[in-house]
Amino acid sequence: MRELDQHLAHVWMVRTFLKHSDEASEDEELAEVHRDLYDYMLALGPSIDRGDAVKYLHLARKKLSKLRKATEFFLEIQPEVSGHMNFRMAAKSLGLAVRQIESLLGGSDGHS
Repeated sequence: MRELDQHLAHVWMVRTFLKHSDEASEDEELAEVHRDLYDYMLALGPSIDRGDAVKYLHLARKKLSKLRKATEFFLEIQPEVSGHMNFRMAAKSLGLAVRQIESLLGGSDGHS
C-alpha cells in the first residue's frame, strides 16, 4: 500500500500540472484526463488515511482500468495538446508511474 502510494505521488503531480495548464482550460479532453486521475486517487484516500490495506488494494485494483485508460489517452493526445518539454515529461512520468502501479497490483483491474 505504501509503495503504491509513493507512485501515486507522481500521478498527483502530473494531474496538478495538467489541471493548472492553460491547455486544460481550453481542451475538454485534457481536462477529463486530470479529472480521471483525481477520481482514482480520491477513491483511495480514505483507505490509506485509515491504514486499511485490504480496502486500499481492493479499490486500487477495481479502479485501475480507469487510471490506465486516462493514462493511455493522455499519451495519445499529448503531442497534439503540446510538444513543450513540460508536457512530454508529464507524459513520461505518468506512463512510468502507472506501469509501476500496474506491476505492484499484478496488472489486475478487478474485472477479470
